[in-house]
Amino acid sequence: MPPNLRLIATVIIAVFLRLPPLTTANHRLFREAPAFRNGISCPPPYDTSTTVHVAMTLDYSTPYLRGSVAAVLSVLQHSTCPENTAFHFFAIPNHHPHLHKTITSTFPYLHFHLYSFNPTAVSHLISSSIRRALDEPLNYARIYIADLLPSSASRIIYLDSDIIVIDDIAKLWKTNLNSHVLGAPVYCHANFSHYFTSKFWSNPSFSSTFKGRSPCYFNTGVMVIDLLEWRKQGCTQKLEYWMKIQKSYRIYELGSLPPFLLVFAGNVEEVEHRWNQHGLGGDNLEGLCRDLHTGPVSLLHWSGKGKPWLRLDAKMACTLDNLWAPYDLFRHEYLFSDS
Repeated sequence: MPPNLRLIATVIIAVFLRLPPLTTANHRLFREAPAFRNGISCPPPYDTSTTVHVAMTLDYSTPYLRGSVAAVLSVLQHSTCPENTAFHFFAIPNHHPHLHKTITSTFPYLHFHLYSFNPTAVSHLISSSIRRALDEPLNYARIYIADLLPSSASRIIYLDSDIIVIDDIAKLWKTNLNSHVLGAPVYCHANFSHYFTSKFWSNPSFSSTFKGRSPCYFNTGVMVIDLLEWRKQGCTQKLEYWMKIQKSYRIYELGSLPPFLLVFAGNVEEVEHRWNQHGLGGDNLEGLCRDLHTGPVSLLHWSGKGKPWLRLDAKMACTLDNLWAPYDLFRHEYLFSDS
């Protein structure tokens, strides 16, 4: 069978193979991670002024949980002061008991908080996109981080589930946002117009939103966010506004990214590209192998359709997928897939 047909066949089969039913035993899907301790130069873990706060979504019913676990392990393994890192996980309420057992059995020493995200908060605003996985409500939880976290929370690093950090995340935490709401790697060489339909660009009431800005593409899978400024500027409501416009006029095709571009592009604090070597999952239709961008690397991001756990299990791994494999704590009793 030709390689492309083999990949298609593998994907079709894998789509029907999901995590097993939610039971109290499923927390044993993952091996226990080592205990990561602070270096001698670290401040004490109880010094909250030095805590690095990381936000992620957890979906117990999809293969993305496997990616999330690998991402957490990578952050801890490469942190100089891992005990000064706090994780903030967002999940749908009925998954909480299972996720709590999974987290505590896999990372017994992890400093974490589990928050409820109700899919109905956003499901009525979601429009279909070019890939089904992008339409899941949890994919939009990043819009509501400032509402879900305590009002005292002032800064957060948001990370997608398909990433691996290979540097000390405290370096990213120290990003000076210079009064911007968020910071992220920015890519001005990308064709920005492709992220919106002709209906958007031909309507001045829509396209004029970029007036006075020089918008460039940025990937929302890695963001440093000033939550105080986010709340002050009402950014959640601004993002929801564009989602409502999308429901009526179909001005974009790509999930939760375009609303962020509409609200923030041209007003983002630029972070070094090393902190989001994105696109390793290929495009959103085929998910073919890709190489790293030129330059140093602190974070690998398998954005796109091709996820490393799927390709590794199918024995069709891309070269860079082998960099993800050492962080995979899955017990390999089931085959996982991405859709």
